[in-house]
Amino acid sequence: MSAAPIDDIQGMSYEAARDALVAVVDRLERGGSSLEESLALWERGEALAARCETWLIGARARLDAARSTAPVDA
Repeated sequence: MSAAPIDDIQGMSYEAARDALVAVVDRLERGGSSLEESLALWERGEALAARCETWLIGARARLDAARSTAPVDA
């Protein structure tokens, strides 16, 4: 099984990116890949982690915006 390209990551949901990242980490931890494949997996993992972080930053911004517009109980 070869490492997947990273050009598909931008369209992933948070959950899909997280699950793919878990699979990449699992493959790297099991070992047995060539250096080239390991590097490709590492790069994919970095891109997946960045995608997850983008989703989480967006979620935080939405929560902050909702809190700032919520009525304050007196």
